[in-house]
Amino acid sequence: MKLKRKFAAALLCIMAVFTIYPAGVAEATEVSTYTYNYDVWENECESPDAYTPTHFITGEQLGTKEFRAPQGMYIRGDRIYVVDTGNNRIVEIQVQGKEMSIVREIAEFYGDAEVTTFNTPNDVFVAVNGDFYIADTENQRVVHLDNDLNLVKLITQPSDATVDQTLSFLPTKIVADRAGRAFVLVRNVNKGFMEFEADGEFIGYIGANQVVFKMADYIKRLLSTQEQRNRMDSFTPTEYNNLYIDGNGFVYCTTAVFEEWAVMNGDAKPIRKLNSLGSDILIRNGVIPPVGDAQWDNVAGMNGPSRLVDITAFDNEMYFAIDRIRGRIFAYDEQGNLLYAFGGPGNMLGYFQNPVALDHMGEDLYVLDSASGGITRFQLTDYGMLIRDALELYKLGKYEESAEYWEEVLKMNANYDLAFNGIGRSLLRQKDYTGAMQYFKVKYYTRNYSRAWKYYREDWVENNIGYVIAVLIVLIIVPSIVKTVKKVKREALEEHEHELKLSRKGK
Repeated sequence: MKLKRKFAAALLCIMAVFTIYPAGVAEATEVSTYTYNYDVWENECESPDAYTPTHFITGEQLGTKEFRAPQGMYIRGDRIYVVDTGNNRIVEIQVQGKEMSIVREIAEFYGDAEVTTFNTPNDVFVAVNGDFYIADTENQRVVHLDNDLNLVKLITQPSDATVDQTLSFLPTKIVADRAGRAFVLVRNVNKGFMEFEADGEFIGYIGANQVVFKMADYIKRLLSTQEQRNRMDSFTPTEYNNLYIDGNGFVYCTTAVFEEWAVMNGDAKPIRKLNSLGSDILIRNGVIPPVGDAQWDNVAGMNGPSRLVDITAFDNEMYFAIDRIRGRIFAYDEQGNLLYAFGGPGNMLGYFQNPVALDHMGEDLYVLDSASGGITRFQLTDYGMLIRDALELYKLGKYEESAEYWEEVLKMNANYDLAFNGIGRSLLRQKDYTGAMQYFKVKYYTRNYSRAWKYYREDWVENNIGYVIAVLIVLIIVPSIVKTVKKVKREALEEHEHELKLSRKGK
């Protein structure tokens, strides 16, 4: 029976991928991907789908030539901009419900009365005013165009003392803030992102990784020849691999520069959130930090921990990152709690061969796969909406309503630890400390349980301070009174006996 169900599901996926609609989009309904989460002991737990894949889009289905090794994608409004790297072009796609159509293909631009083309572009960013920022990698420049494709400026290798002039300027990823400042990820540069003013002037670096001293590297250098040392110096690993700027100007970025032991020890920070000073302000209050998978197997060429290659953030501060090793998408809330993970390696709808870019349109997620040359669209399910609403209601201070939504989540997934935590947090905000402790205790949220117990103790003392004082009075004053009474009685008795003795002697 299980075999039949699996065969039917696979057949539905295959039919969905090869069914071509008038809009040139492959569509599927009720196709499930493998969704899971982790419990407090880091055990993998199956979960209902929070997102489900609905479309798979290729260049051919959109009426143009196939995307060839695309490397970048950006979404602004109802437009998707695909960086078709192998074909040296940017493809602008408009989304209208289920319909998708090509607006234009950008393979050249106009500047100084001449037409110029791209050479292996890797990324694009589109500003609110419609301006384009294109990482034209092999031409060693960032191209800034207006919406009519007229050249605004070129950003090239800065002639700055901090920039190694012997290395090529190879921009691979780019974003810009509302003031027009550009943050550029450059291959061969390991000092963080290069920051440029709106006029193209180089400002400096932002978000540099801390240098970690390794004794093994030091010894290796001591034992190396001069020629080997020169080769070591010429190799400069890239710190980051992608970045995303949210509506508040914070830069979310992903990095793959960490060791496996660092993930296991909790020292790795593959996801960061940089403020204007370049400081990492990402909150990591989850039981498992935002690192992707908590457990992994080294099988079928998929080795080591997750390597997150792109990230996108919603206005409610939920953020999503995608792993190129196992093709999985990880969703986190603003506190760094893993909400759910889904996807995987494969050729079926909702699975990936080589994901390179992730972005969102509204609440829909889009993933660009370089190997298949297509874009997969994911939409929220009812289960995903319940989790989203529970989080947003809590942020708005509507704690009772938030708890009600978490109760609905538990009806769909009784193993969802965050629902217990969410209800507990809501009860904590409502000052129902005993109720909160019960929910925290079920899933071993020891930190929150300790908070609830602290408030419960303070609340108990405050409500019973009169009784406490009365008891203290009884325990302190009453014994003193009893002691005094006994003393008086004893003295009176002694005086009476003394008087009796005196009266007897008088006789």
